[in-house]
Amino acid sequence: MMSNEVRVAALDSITQMTDSHSGQVVVAASHGALYAAYVAAKGGSRAVILNDAGVGKGEAGISGLGYLDRFNIPAATTSHTSGRIGDGADMLTRGVISYVNKTAEALGCHPGLSCAECAAILKAAPIASSKPPAQSESRMLLRSEPGEPEVWGADSASLVLPEDKDHIVITGSHGQLLGNKPETALKYDALTAVFSDAGMGVDRAGVSRLPALDARGIPAATVSADSARIGDARSLYQEGVISCVNDTAAAMGATVGISTRDFVTRIIAARQ
Repeated sequence: MMSNEVRVAALDSITQMTDSHSGQVVVAASHGALYAAYVAAKGGSRAVILNDAGVGKGEAGISGLGYLDRFNIPAATTSHTSGRIGDGADMLTRGVISYVNKTAEALGCHPGLSCAECAAILKAAPIASSKPPAQSESRMLLRSEPGEPEVWGADSASLVLPEDKDHIVITGSHGQLLGNKPETALKYDALTAVFSDAGMGVDRAGVSRLPALDARGIPAATVSADSARIGDARSLYQEGVISCVNDTAAAMGATVGISTRDFVTRIIAARQ
């Protein structure tokens, strides 16, 4: 393969980008929020296609598109009701474009194209000459009461740490297994885990981590993407409404329709 050949790379997560993806069109099955867009720009992608994650509260699921216009990087999202979020190959095969930024639109991309058609058009995009200023996802302590496990927020499931075995973790990530692999449900065991449902989407992909965490004895839930901003753990904790719980969480008193705060309170009470 010639080194200057433009390729289309399908990734289950934008965090899987490596130096080999610089200058390529990246189809990454992450949500289209700001940090995913930042990783695409930082990694030097020629163009990127993400998942709209149900769009959701504050249009968080597509908020990265306008951000990438600032660096003249064409970007688009596929509909969460077409290709599965968290599954790059499926998104490339079944995805249908739902939104494009101005830079991609100028190249001929538009909603309604297949993901593969859009990616082919984006191969002609020039490589952006500027890189974004550095930023990072964050972890934050959300609740700490004497005699109770701490509640930590992580804007991405990639930020879960070994010490979270003693914590309840609220993540801003979607609830889909990466590449449908059960081992990707959570990087490390935690007392409890919460994700965004990313609009549920095709094949109910946005909640597929939950049964996989049942197998590990971890109570888990998803928050409706319409109630809290995907990619924003603090929003999931403060504003979220539970949309799905796994069997382990249900056995501890968790139910659909309660707030994330109430979910946490019920899980803590069941452990005491």
